Amino acid sequence: MSNMQKHMLKSRLPPLPPKLESNLRKGVTARQKDYNPNQWDQYFEEKKDIETSRGTFRVYLSKQPQQPGPVVVCLHGGGYSALSWAHFNIEITEMVHCSCLSIDLRGHGDTHTNDDDDLSAETMASDVVTVLQTMYGEEMPNIIMIGHSMGGAICVHVAEMEQLHTLVGVVVIDVVEGTAMEALASMQSFLRSRPSHFKSIQHAIEWSIRSGQIRNVQSAKVSMPGQIVNVETGKLATNELPLDDSRQASLDIPDEKQTFTSPMAIPEDAEFVPETSETNTPHTFTASVLDDPKKYKWRIDLSKSEKYWPGWFEGLSNKFLNLRAAKLLLLAGIDNLDKTLTVGQMQGKFQMQVLARCGHAVHEDLPHDVAEVVGSFMLRNRFATESGDFVRRMPAC
Repeated sequence: MSNMQKHMLKSRLPPLPPKLESNLRKGVTARQKDYNPNQWDQYFEEKKDIETSRGTFRVYLSKQPQQPGPVVVCLHGGGYSALSWAHFNIEITEMVHCSCLSIDLRGHGDTHTNDDDDLSAETMASDVVTVLQTMYGEEMPNIIMIGHSMGGAICVHVAEMEQLHTLVGVVVIDVVEGTAMEALASMQSFLRSRPSHFKSIQHAIEWSIRSGQIRNVQSAKVSMPGQIVNVETGKLATNELPLDDSRQASLDIPDEKQTFTSPMAIPEDAEFVPETSETNTPHTFTASVLDDPKKYKWRIDLSKSEKYWPGWFEGLSNKFLNLRAAKLLLLAGIDNLDKTLTVGQMQGKFQMQVLARCGHAVHEDLPHDVAEVVGSFMLRNRFATESGDFVRRMPAC
């Protein structure tokens, strides 16, 4: 075949894909990952420190709705912070006319009290009531209270107190008395399996993704800084943001340097696509966070709160069923339902929704889906009006 014929045939073929720039070092491929943290003000309109007789509580608030609507009060899980609701806040306020208020609970985030170690359900529930009464006084708006894990249990305790007469709805995310009580036996082992320190904020974010604690890297980039403090200054990592250029970095993560195994971990390729991240098999992730300088540690030592754990969950199912407010239970798996709630659900005492392909931090992994479920719940009960087009979720399991 002549050169002219070869040229003519090649001209009819589609162009070749661009060549990939490889980072090869003796056969080891490294991929750059951006784990630089994001600031709170990309998601919330303002933050406030609410001074009360019980302490100073950090809250984050969304923009005000264009039309009157309820306040969605968000309570985070144990060890998390109010910033875990950042992406949910954006999603829900675009779907329905409402505002969001996310609270750093006692011992978490940038909240400071005289006794941060008192994490009893009664104390934290009273904290929430006090914060809301301090903020709104006699002009208390209609409230939908939503909580994840420990925060879900606190929601139920707040509602049971019946001190917030405008509380019209309660949403509990992935916490059920039966399974929670069973899990307490292994909780200390789980806490010991976590690294105690991190060398940087970025490495903490990396760990949260590779361990499976959070399956949405964009959520991890805003929520993880609210969970760690600087060892030297004692200040929350969020107070160091934005990072200067010298501390902004993409991490080179060699494929073959994944040596730490966690039963909760997810495949790395799924970390940016929550919809495909479900897995039941162990996965390995970079263990370098365990060996580097100890610059950051956890904001709260959850292992010291063990004596309060049973009080969070004992009797929770019956308390939830007996609440006067409208109720929604949102789970990461149908197998998590205990007998009491199974009977209650069959009797139509509450709405239930199960979301697949997510981990325990459902609202962080799938903030849009959770917002659709909660927004549909609010519209169905006529607590709010629609502000944007979205798929209404019918009650289902």
